[in-house]
Amino acid sequence: MHDQNWAIGVDLGGTKMEIGHVDMLGNVHQRVRYTHANRHPDYIMAQIEETAKQLIADAVSPALGLGIGVPGQIERATGRVSFAPNLQWRDVPIKKKLEQALNIPVHVTNDVRAAAMGEWVYGAGAGCEDLVCLFIGTGIGGGVVSGGHMLLGHSNSAGELGHTTIDWMGKTACSCGNSGCLEAFASGWAIAKRAREAVQQDPAAGAQLLKSAEGQLASITAEKVVKAFFEGDRLAETIINAALEALVAGCVSLVNTFNPRMLLLGGGVSKGLSPILVSHIEAGIKKKGLSQSAAAVEVVLSKLSGNAGLVGSAALALL
Repeated sequence: MHDQNWAIGVDLGGTKMEIGHVDMLGNVHQRVRYTHANRHPDYIMAQIEETAKQLIADAVSPALGLGIGVPGQIERATGRVSFAPNLQWRDVPIKKKLEQALNIPVHVTNDVRAAAMGEWVYGAGAGCEDLVCLFIGTGIGGGVVSGGHMLLGHSNSAGELGHTTIDWMGKTACSCGNSGCLEAFASGWAIAKRAREAVQQDPAAGAQLLKSAEGQLASITAEKVVKAFFEGDRLAETIINAALEALVAGCVSLVNTFNPRMLLLGGGVSKGLSPILVSHIEAGIKKKGLSQSAAAVEVVLSKLSGNAGLVGSAALALL
């Protein structure tokens, strides 16, 4: 290791975790990946502690700190995870425990905000002072930079962009318990759910999708639907076109609300739809957005891809 200033980044997901040595330029020098054999917070924190200590031992200079992105709600003042549904965590004092174990500063944020931080500091949004990041993956989340500051919100919950209501009279249920959310129409889980329901209702129309899943309805994923869409499958086209229109509605609302210079799209669904996504969203914003805001915004794709969360969490300790 030749860099003098570095930090440990931790990208903690519902099923996996990455821990890495990240330098001031956002380069990842060492990376360790885990799949959760056990989601208990003590088990995961022990893995973080062990790996962090090894990274520190391998480095030629002390770590400036550790940043971690957690898929849940974080108390800003204490770094306590108040609720992380995918991990089934409640009231976990992760900042306090890791600082005691490692004797370095620990910074905790929401995982999608960490990814937005990565793109803002080191990725496609570098140097942009008014930026909306929308990550469209299994779920939908994001982060908002306004006037050169990441918006945190009164209770540290700003950036839940997937729960923007786009159909207030609709009955399409979302994972948050509400209905009509953007996530309920355009996320990976929503696309897969709609495809499975459509195949059940019309097996003939869904024959190709079911074949791609080796006859297993539960194995139809958003990735398979996107692939079928580009292969010209009519049912997949119907499902993806509906998701795209939902994304346009959501993006128009975000552009009208925040007046960003840049709208950055990331996540697995965005990556899959990348050949058409930017042009489709741009056209929708130009058609439906307020003219002054719509004319000012540039729509771009994520640059860091899968590294955004890891690099962004480390940036919390580096900056």
